[in-house]
Amino acid sequence: MSEVVIDDLVVEYHRGGYPIRPLDGFSARVPAGQLTVLLGPSGCGKTTLLSCLSGIQRPTSGTIKVGDTIVTALDSRAMTTYRRATVGVVFQAFNLVPSLTAQENVMVPLRSARWRRAAARARAAALLDLVGLGERGGHRPGSLSGGQMQRVAIARALALDPPLIVADEPTANLDHVQVEVVLRILRSLTKRGSTVLISTHDQRLLPLADQVIDMAPQQPSGLTPIVKIALAAGEQLFAEGDVGDRLYRVESGKIVLTRDGATIGTAIPGELFGEMGPVFSLARSATATATEPTSLTGYTVDAFRNEVGGAALRQLVGRWG
Repeated sequence: MSEVVIDDLVVEYHRGGYPIRPLDGFSARVPAGQLTVLLGPSGCGKTTLLSCLSGIQRPTSGTIKVGDTIVTALDSRAMTTYRRATVGVVFQAFNLVPSLTAQENVMVPLRSARWRRAAARARAAALLDLVGLGERGGHRPGSLSGGQMQRVAIARALALDPPLIVADEPTANLDHVQVEVVLRILRSLTKRGSTVLISTHDQRLLPLADQVIDMAPQQPSGLTPIVKIALAAGEQLFAEGDVGDRLYRVESGKIVLTRDGATIGTAIPGELFGEMGPVFSLARSATATATEPTSLTGYTVDAFRNEVGGAALRQLVGRWG
């Protein structure tokens, strides 16, 4: 098993004459044999980080250590060996070869590593059985569903039994049934001893994670961490489409949440709401209105984590607004 340690990672490139840093001093530790979710909206650096971890992209500065290997210090030849032996990549777009069957796609990394054809074929068949596609090995990607193609991609990533698996938005193009199958497989990889990192903005992955690393942009430094708010009956706290910068706890009174004029929920004393906007850097998906005199506590995301805890935030995500 391989622990991943990332220290002060910077990735910078220029666009239109201006420097852009999707990662700017990013540090994290991913324990060996655990499933870690990189959570955040598009553009926050999730894919860039996975590209650096998998040796596809070199960072501008900082270090990445996987097990005993300092990835950022590898030369080109050693990096090729690292990519082949240490890391398996599951791409969002699957990246299967359309002219090859599912079994042949899984065989590609094995044959590249100079496995004999018969041994590679047997290994590929065993991996397709592992992901529930043993009977589809002779089918080409064009005759497979999105979920089946993603499972073939997972089998291919496992071909050389790498200690580190990285998956970039693995559920982005899947329906709910396909998502459940793929998530079960990804969760099971840690039981085989793999360290698994998944980038996503899909909150359905949160209950699976041993660790969640929130890569969403930090709240503006000028925002007061915790505020007390009093609303009169009929007064609006926020409107659908507003910028979300806080989540809230009802201390007394009642808040009704509506979307397109229809009530989608209520929040009473002790309940929390409003997390989707600030956590995912999204606009408010609902309107919150007091139906009676109401007092609330408003938290920035960081303040909520400090006061209440990250586990509570992960349980809360996906409720209202």
